[in-house]
Amino acid sequence: MSARIVLFGATGYTGRLTARALVARGARPVLAGRSAPALEALAAELGGLPTAVADVDRPASVRALVEAGDVLVSTVGPFTRWGAPAVEAAIDARAHYLDSTGETPFIRRIFESWGPRADAAGVGLLTAFGYDWVPGNLAGALALADAGERASRVRVGYFMTGRGGSNDMSGGTRASIVEALTEPAFAFRDAAIVTERAARHVARFETSPGRWKSAVSVGTSEHYALPRLAAGVRDVEVFLGWFGPASRPLQKLSAAGAPLLAVPGVRGAVRRAGARLVPGSTGGPDAQARERTGSLIFASAHDSVGNELASVRLTGVNGYTFTGEILAWGAVTAATSGLQGTGALGPADGFGLEALEQGCREAGIERT
Repeated sequence: MSARIVLFGATGYTGRLTARALVARGARPVLAGRSAPALEALAAELGGLPTAVADVDRPASVRALVEAGDVLVSTVGPFTRWGAPAVEAAIDARAHYLDSTGETPFIRRIFESWGPRADAAGVGLLTAFGYDWVPGNLAGALALADAGERASRVRVGYFMTGRGGSNDMSGGTRASIVEALTEPAFAFRDAAIVTERAARHVARFETSPGRWKSAVSVGTSEHYALPRLAAGVRDVEVFLGWFGPASRPLQKLSAAGAPLLAVPGVRGAVRRAGARLVPGSTGGPDAQARERTGSLIFASAHDSVGNELASVRLTGVNGYTFTGEILAWGAVTAATSGLQGTGALGPADGFGLEALEQGCREAGIERT
């Protein structure tokens, strides 16, 4: 492997999944985090890997993790609280960067603030490179490729399959949802990124013949990345169908809460309360629980008057399983073959559509 991989947050839930997937691919990542005993135990479990102690409260320790040419993978979330030091470290060191966030504000900051700096430094930033939001990027890119030059709008929907339980969501995901609901979202509309509240729109998808499910609008990396793939795209819509019948009530809650969150001091108080109630990584579903659920992703491309030109359906493994596997694939690919650009990259323009489709297939989600 031509570049060193550093996994920051290795002992957290997503970090452990990623570490195991990296080792399964033949990589020997540096395991980094704030607890030396936990790192040493994981390193021994995985066959004796190098470790490094770093803490986001000491940004210099995070900067010391990486050197020029390295690949830094960060799973330290919620990212709006703790994600900045890793991005800053990668840019300063001239190292490529991937993360597992799904958080709207952090994604926007990557593309609009850190992206230009990374471009100047000659490195790539691949944010939201997990189940949030790689599959929709793949599905949307495939739909646009099938649709051709007439494509003007692309629509993406995420759903779960199988029967999950109340404990099938990790502590990090719960904390990220709290963070996301307190911040404005965004969308790509009329050929520009615009700010809008989370869950402003609700859409219905036919997830199986004759069965329809609702989903709420979300701000994701697809809004930035998909328009780069087709010059005629003016609108990107992305919906999350995890909430089922609660989608409409969530939309109403979002509408009612937006004016309150705009009052000075309220947003900060809500975020502090959320941080106390949902502190972050507290583990997640085990392998048996993950096997009970799977992933279903839709994308469709439409012309300027709404006619559907192409549609794509992806299915596969549980989102957490996919996240660990695709992060490992992305890190190894970046370390061996490099990236196709610099700055803030989407999955398809970062690796190329053909390679991304193969990577997702290897990680457990593919076109059906």
